[in-house]
Amino acid sequence: MNNQELKRIIDQICREKGLDRSVLIVTLEEAIKSAAKRKYGLTDNFEVTFNEETGEIDVFHFKEVVEKVVNPGTQISLEEARKLDPESALGEELGLKLDATNFGRIAAQSAKQVIIQRMKDAERDLIFDEYKDRVGEIVNGIIQRVEKGNVILNLGRTEALLPTSEQIPRESYHHRGDRLRALIIDARLVNRGPQIVLSRSHPDFLAALFEAEVPEISEGIVKIVAVAREPGSRAKISVTTVDQEIDPVGACVGLKGTRVQSVVQELKGEKIDIIPFSPDIAHYVASALAPAAVLRVVMDEEAKSLEVIVPDDQLSLAIGRKGQNVRLASRLVGWRIDVKNESKYQRSLKDGYQSLLRLPGVGEVTADLLFESGYGSARDIFEVDPQQISLIEGINLAKAKQIWSAAKEYVENLAKEDAEEAVREAMAKDFFSQKSGREEIREESLDLDSLAPTAESSKKASDKPEEAV
Repeated sequence: MNNQELKRIIDQICREKGLDRSVLIVTLEEAIKSAAKRKYGLTDNFEVTFNEETGEIDVFHFKEVVEKVVNPGTQISLEEARKLDPESALGEELGLKLDATNFGRIAAQSAKQVIIQRMKDAERDLIFDEYKDRVGEIVNGIIQRVEKGNVILNLGRTEALLPTSEQIPRESYHHRGDRLRALIIDARLVNRGPQIVLSRSHPDFLAALFEAEVPEISEGIVKIVAVAREPGSRAKISVTTVDQEIDPVGACVGLKGTRVQSVVQELKGEKIDIIPFSPDIAHYVASALAPAAVLRVVMDEEAKSLEVIVPDDQLSLAIGRKGQNVRLASRLVGWRIDVKNESKYQRSLKDGYQSLLRLPGVGEVTADLLFESGYGSARDIFEVDPQQISLIEGINLAKAKQIWSAAKEYVENLAKEDAEEAVREAMAKDFFSQKSGREEIREESLDLDSLAPTAESSKKASDKPEEAV
């Protein structure tokens, strides 16, 4: 291999593999260095350089100039040194140029293996550096094979893994050669090279699909606030806008629903609810529970929980099939949601108000004050400090302590009654189960008795004369 051919091969590898030229040259120099060590038994007292202009490889073996040579591998006499360089002096190092083209078959093979390995390492690092910065992006791949349910996709320069846990349920991935879109969720280096992990079930995959379909999102005019998703079934996405003249929901839906339908088709029919974000949590949760109508929202900011009241005929609609609608709404809003129908809520209000009237020293006027201040039952009073109750206009601290003590006694008595009722129910259940068991045993014994002849029946049978034949 001549110098120009080596230079041409380096250019070709850099072009085809996309490797940095300087990285490949350093790799080549290290490979020649390894071959030189094998051929000449050198240690570290030599240097290899590659001339990019001429394609020539120079190998210099450095020796110390001494008066008397003790180690020929590292030393050279002053006489010999001055034959090569008349200006040589004792103590200096003299570089002797070696023939880099004659390393022998084993040395050349070693150089080749080092070059190949370094090229693989450089290519691996290049691919990893490329994909580690693309986490959160959608890529297109071709299904190569399926291994134990995990799908291997060809991305062109490398392969990627779509694990079983990141696949959409009931979606088929067994057709080799099919194109598939997925989200990069991780890129890591393993022994075999870079491993790119993909997902089609991640909520961010849905967000990335909308970003690809809706120009307003990619331009930053419309923003995706939150995504809640049960892959393959249903999803909810909330959006907002920085430009009040643009409808964020309409932008995501598109003309005649073209934009959202493109996303639905990609997700194989997954239903998508697009919801306008609102800083008002009551309006936000009402939109999140659509298509059910919401009558009232009661908030507990400390517990981050919401009690949502809906019409009686829309309770099942608000909850959804197997609780899916309220579950997705809760994930989207970030609050725990308890849905009640109007009748049940009115009964609970009535029962709570009646519990206030049952407290000693609490009449209708005081009960109204407490109820209007958000204390809908005796339990609500018991769960706060008397000092907080005294903040209500018309109730001083002494009165508040009296009310709180009465509420405490009421709640404790109620809990005691509930416990006693639970014991009675358990005892009754145990009694009936035992009675049922005894009856079963009795029935079994009766069946056995009917099959076995009694002593009296045996005697009568023996006393009865035999009939003539």
